Amino acid sequence: MDRNQKSEVVTTLNATFADLGVVVVTRNLGMTVAQSTVLRQKMREAGASYKVTKNKLAKIALKDTQYETISSMLTGPVALATSADPVAAAKVVIDFAKTNDKLEIVGGAMGGVLLDAEGVKALASMPSLDELRAKIIGLIQAPATKLATVIQTPASQLARVFNAYAEKEAA
Repeated sequence: MDRNQKSEVVTTLNATFADLGVVVVTRNLGMTVAQSTVLRQKMREAGASYKVTKNKLAKIALKDTQYETISSMLTGPVALATSADPVAAAKVVIDFAKTNDKLEIVGGAMGGVLLDAEGVKALASMPSLDELRAKIIGLIQAPATKLATVIQTPASQLARVFNAYAEKEAA
């Protein structure tokens, strides 16, 4: 990799770090290409990305960003799992690590908050942004549904009474 390519990588990584919700640092302990491909596909499906970069370039790119605190975790064969949704990357990495012992979670960061491996696991157990939005909409919609049911109930009971009288008269 020549100097211009390295500069492009650093610039791209630095711009990426500005738009992220979470960065998870993982250590690859001999993962095969097929396993890495499966992990990358799962990440894409969740709206996240998984990138192996040179530690020195990543450290340079992290300077003057809110994720500068993870620089100390970038030692050895590591990769960065990133996503704009604060939970997506952590969930995919944790799920993949459960089935693959060659992927180790080192730690990560959410904004300026540094997370250890347990912190990443706790983050992965939280509902995603879409799930939270659905719950909020459900909570907002529930009172209106209950109100409509309560208002409709007396009218339907009245209709049943009138129907019963009509059937009794007809018989």
